[in-house]
Amino acid sequence: MANIKKGDLVQVISGRSQARGGDRGKQGKVLEVIVAENRVVVEGINFVTKHVRVGQTQRGTKTGGIETHEAPIHVSNVALVDPETKKPTRVGFREEVVTKDGVEKTIRVRYAKKSGKDL
Repeated sequence: MANIKKGDLVQVISGRSQARGGDRGKQGKVLEVIVAENRVVVEGINFVTKHVRVGQTQRGTKTGGIETHEAPIHVSNVALVDPETKKPTRVGFREEVVTKDGVEKTIRVRYAKKSGKDL
């Protein structure tokens, strides 16, 4: 089971500090999880510039130029944010029994562990 999923609020815990032009300490929402590469794309984090060749669409409008978009960041460099304290925290799993239509089923549920110190 994955620690970080699409839509989670995460915080960057490593890399260059914001004072030096980096993203450490910033929080954002996970837009995409790339499981094969252990990477996540976070909204507003790790912006890169991409030079796109000028072209034309079907309607005749020009495309291209310099675009900026979010690049993937390794999953070990982000931590899930505890919804109560708004601080980065570790992720735990517990098993819960769910009864649906008279059938009991055991499922694993993620939960945010207590965040004592900043990670």
